[in-house]
Amino acid sequence: MNSPVDVPFKSFIVIDRQSSTAVYLQIATQIINAIQRGYLVAGTALPGSRSLAKTLEVHRNTIVSSFDELNAQGWIDIVPNKGTFVAGKKSQKPQKINSFLQTDLAHYPTRTGFVFKKNNILDHPVDQSKSTWTFTDGIPDIRLSQIAQLSKWYSAHLQRKSSQKHLGYHQHEGNEYFKENLANFLNLSRGLHISKSNIMITRGIEMGIYIATEMLIEPMDVVLVGELSYYATNMIFQKAGATLLSVPMDEEGIDVDAVKRLCETTKIRMLYLTPHHHYPTTVTLSVERRIELLRLSAQYGFIILEDDYDYDFHYNSSPILPLASADSQGMVVYIGSFCKSLAPGFRTGFIVAPEELIRELHKFLNIIDQQGDVLMEGVLGEMIVEGEINRHLKKVSKIYQQRRDDFADLLQSQLNPYIDFTIPTGGLAIWTQWDTGLNLMRISKECLKQDLYLPTPLLYQSKNITAMRLGFGNFNQNEMELVVDKLYIAVKKSM
Repeated sequence: MNSPVDVPFKSFIVIDRQSSTAVYLQIATQIINAIQRGYLVAGTALPGSRSLAKTLEVHRNTIVSSFDELNAQGWIDIVPNKGTFVAGKKSQKPQKINSFLQTDLAHYPTRTGFVFKKNNILDHPVDQSKSTWTFTDGIPDIRLSQIAQLSKWYSAHLQRKSSQKHLGYHQHEGNEYFKENLANFLNLSRGLHISKSNIMITRGIEMGIYIATEMLIEPMDVVLVGELSYYATNMIFQKAGATLLSVPMDEEGIDVDAVKRLCETTKIRMLYLTPHHHYPTTVTLSVERRIELLRLSAQYGFIILEDDYDYDFHYNSSPILPLASADSQGMVVYIGSFCKSLAPGFRTGFIVAPEELIRELHKFLNIIDQQGDVLMEGVLGEMIVEGEINRHLKKVSKIYQQRRDDFADLLQSQLNPYIDFTIPTGGLAIWTQWDTGLNLMRISKECLKQDLYLPTPLLYQSKNITAMRLGFGNFNQNEMELVVDKLYIAVKKSM
């Protein structure tokens, strides 16, 4: 097939006029694919630009541009007065080209040509809804974020000569200025007693939990979680090979007596807690139980992994300090986010732990995130020093408290008697328990018909429980009225 006339170019070059990729690049790419797959072998003569343009029904200049691209990449040789040829010495016969559908050169393979292990543990519900309105599990309203201020400070920080050194490759130890001021902030706001050497900066809470789990959990280690717990964290533990045991919950948080009974019969490696506002029920772990858990941890040697995902949001009174603030035995690994109220897109989290563990965790972090975002960390450090974070938190907390109260009023007035709940002392979500005769999946499907997305991870239904975790932080008053009305309609239609 050395003659260009013999090559069925239209069988493997298909032009998509709707694609954002330029036509000349589409042609060049598909010719490269044909060369790589042996349909066009070394030495094969290509048609002239006019002839190929006529065949493919494009302008001649498009083919000229395609050939220039192929020549620049070394795929073809353009020989003056002789023609254009596939680069290299002729060494093989071309494979037969039957049709575009058989060769499928213009599409990436849909399946691998090799076998690999698929992990059902990590199956995660993906939001594929195109609904206008969406319930979340409690995220901030990005409209309240200080985008303009952050942008101004980030730009100024980027232009400083002292910041340019952070643009190269380096071991990610975090921005020292930020870690020092973050340590001060955590000491003042959460009663900790740490220095910057006790902090590792991450790209969010889930990343912190993943790194800590990889470092601290071995296959078959027993990890205790609440009877209801954060599904993403459970996935991380299971992926590490841990054996999960659930512990009952009540209005004071996790059942400490049940934890003790398990410790007496089983070697426990770790207890995972969200004590400030338990996920998903929003219950606050009582002071007495916190003290007892610290005692049990020291006695039986299990790690307490404390996830303080929404400490910034508390309304009725001063928050109960984290377990890490009272840890004198080095048993607590404390994980949080800074600052969630800025917007979920600002992925800055942290791990607080004894210095020897932080050093080991850094070794793992430098494998998966060598660079970090030290420039943004520098900006956040300035926000702490200037008091901007405290002012922002004070401002948005008042807004979120009002939204919590408004949301509770709407749920009570619109959905009574199907619903029961306790107004949480903080956070951005309300844990709602529903009439056991209702089918929550059916309600979710009816919500879609109302242009409202109610994600599956927010629904908790079994023979013992019928409940939803409903976030309110991302809705203003008018939006709340609209989505609660849609939810009410969905509930009525699901019966």
